[in-house]
Amino acid sequence: MTTVVLADDHEIVRKGVRSVLEGESGYQVLAEVADGLAAVQAVEKLRPNLLFLDLSLPRLNGIEVLRQLRSVAPATRVLVLSMHNDEPYVIEALRAGAAAYLLKGSDTAEILHAAREVAAGRRFLSAPLSDWAISALVSKPADANDPLATLSPREREVLQYAAEGMGNSEIAEKLFLSPRTTETHRTNLMRKLNLQTQTDLVRFAIRRGLIEA
Repeated sequence: MTTVVLADDHEIVRKGVRSVLEGESGYQVLAEVADGLAAVQAVEKLRPNLLFLDLSLPRLNGIEVLRQLRSVAPATRVLVLSMHNDEPYVIEALRAGAAAYLLKGSDTAEILHAAREVAAGRRFLSAPLSDWAISALVSKPADANDPLATLSPREREVLQYAAEGMGNSEIAEKLFLSPRTTETHRTNLMRKLNLQTQTDLVRFAIRRGLIEA
């Protein structure tokens, strides 16, 4: 039995994928969650074989979910199911550890094929993405000096919330930190990313696929 967790902030998407999987023998959906933090917690607790993950999630974006799962649940393989088909999102997801990248709107056959491939230890990309995504990964290897990679997990969380427009006090409340600690994290991440203003921060987050334009 292949166990699954579904993470998407749209209930209709979760119910649709659940219906596809449960219409086939061999799949058991253990949980549905609507935000990134809940996704990490559910996977860490339930240890599913597969996680279907949207990238544009509240509380913790899908890229950060992928990064955290590499350490807390490395055996769970992740299939990104996203509306975004542009290069920054796809490449960032693959480099963060996604085993598959499916476009929302994929038909039943493609979803099931992707689930089978990933459960068997292979990768899968939706047909429109395959050729150029593979070429991009080959021609643009991950940069060891990527400034985003220098951020700590907490700094990446602060980056996410700051890019969404939250102030230090609101971020502090979300992360159970003091406003002063939050301000320190924000100052440090701005320095590491060589950003000067909030506008710079938002543009960086959009460019790296952390938030939607």
